[in-house]
Amino acid sequence: MISNERSSPFGNRSHGDRPHGDRPFGAPKPPVNEDTLKSAKIQIERKTFILALKENPRGRFLRITEDVGGRRDTIIIPAPGLDEFKKLLDEMVQASAETPPKAEPAPE
Repeated sequence: MISNERSSPFGNRSHGDRPHGDRPFGAPKPPVNEDTLKSAKIQIERKTFILALKENPRGRFLRITEDVGGRRDTIIIPAPGLDEFKKLLDEMVQASAETPPKAEPAPE
């Protein structure tokens, strides 16, 4: 069987059965109302991090945005995962404090 002959887990859809409703494929999503509950900004070396606790009709989430020279990357963590995220972050901070940095190679 050729890979593009496999059946889709979504069933057989015609092009008129769009999962996006009446929105054409590739069209921007309509904006979702979000309320900012709390936000903070921190500068670390040449990076700026913006943390924003937000809420929308689907629930609460933490948006972490990294800005480096105008280029932005964002991750979103749903609120139910924040305790587990914090636990792992605390473990990483502890490991960083307990692990000595590798020595710089000596110039030749």
